[in-house]
Amino acid sequence: MSGNEGSSGASLKITGGQLLDGHGSEAPNSALLIRNGRIAATGDAAVKAEADQIFYADGCVITPGFVDLYCNLREPGNGQKGNIASETRAAARGGFTTVCASPETSPINDSRAVTHLIRDGAATSSPIRVLPVGAVTRGLEGEMLSDMAGLTAAGCVAVGNGSRGVRNARILRRCMAYAQTFGLTVMFRPENQSLAADGYAHDGLVTARLGLLGIPEVAETASVMEMLLLAEETGVRLHLSQLSCGRSVEMIADARRRGISVTADVAMHQLVFTEDALAGFDSRFHLRPPLRSESDRKALLAGVREGVIDAIVSQHLPHDSAAKQAPLPATEPGLSSIESVLSLGLLLVQRGELKLTELVRALTSGPASVIGRTATISNDDIADLCVFDPRAQWTPDRQSLISAGHHAPVLGHPLPGLVRLTLVEGQEAWASA
Repeated sequence: MSGNEGSSGASLKITGGQLLDGHGSEAPNSALLIRNGRIAATGDAAVKAEADQIFYADGCVITPGFVDLYCNLREPGNGQKGNIASETRAAARGGFTTVCASPETSPINDSRAVTHLIRDGAATSSPIRVLPVGAVTRGLEGEMLSDMAGLTAAGCVAVGNGSRGVRNARILRRCMAYAQTFGLTVMFRPENQSLAADGYAHDGLVTARLGLLGIPEVAETASVMEMLLLAEETGVRLHLSQLSCGRSVEMIADARRRGISVTADVAMHQLVFTEDALAGFDSRFHLRPPLRSESDRKALLAGVREGVIDAIVSQHLPHDSAAKQAPLPATEPGLSSIESVLSLGLLLVQRGELKLTELVRALTSGPASVIGRTATISNDDIADLCVFDPRAQWTPDRQSLISAGHHAPVLGHPLPGLVRLTLVEGQEAWASA
């Protein structure tokens, strides 16, 4: 592709490849015409139309742009761990056109001023769409409610607690009741902090063998049950984020049958790795929630296949090298993951554990629906698109990663799937050489 990619009036035609929308529809792509940031024509009409640029997508898959419901951009905050510019460019490289920014910034996104700071930073330095998530309590301390209505008015798409628990059930109930009054979506990572305590690995065979402090599954499942009961009482739109336990999937499925408005997501690494990744004391896999058992991994995968889990997230949390270079208990939890989400998903497809249509749904229409948006490829849709070659390979290493965090889940190993082109409103956000 050549020409003035930044020119808003330029038109682009994508020819060849396979169209795969977020709802399971799949068809060969004869041509796709993009003009003025929108899909102007498909099929024969696009074939006949003139365009300023042509992108040849033979052998590629064309999908709606990926949507990430949980991503840490590190701005405002500690610049050495990353910033909006570095982490959104990494996201674009991974095929993401929209990311929901965690409220765990410094300062915490619990005020209109911080929300505007994030939006202004994204407007000047991000190639993709950044949607802030506001803090549900002031300072994310779980004590005093934030100005949720004001945060939403300032541009937050939801309110949540990031990776932190809400210690007080009475405060949690008040948060949900307040959010329901204003029609807001609340996003919570379920964790009973008393039960999780100082643990940093799954309370299972690996912790027993290595002498690590464990986090039992009931630390999550007890919190899931509490949140589902409170959501049932208050009627709030509840989103349970970053699940790690198979039992959680069962409870969510049952809650939906009872009419509770609940959606859920899981981090990609929970679908690929298990507690065994910590066997060599590999600090990259010090995560919260921790990687759990093989039976949990399979149950989470089943939840994605069956649609009980609506979305796969990156749970991207970039760190500087010092944060991961210590004895395992002293390291900080989190993976630099957003550049490898698609490739890890394609590994699951290669193994027969997920269908490609299921993977795309969980990266596009599923997460989009949680925040009240759509992800389709039809005439007049906004041209947020990802074009990737599933046959191509790339090898992540410290030199090739764009994120400021170099603790990616798979380093030095070839991975399937290379994003050739990411478009946001028809503008090039990423193109591989």
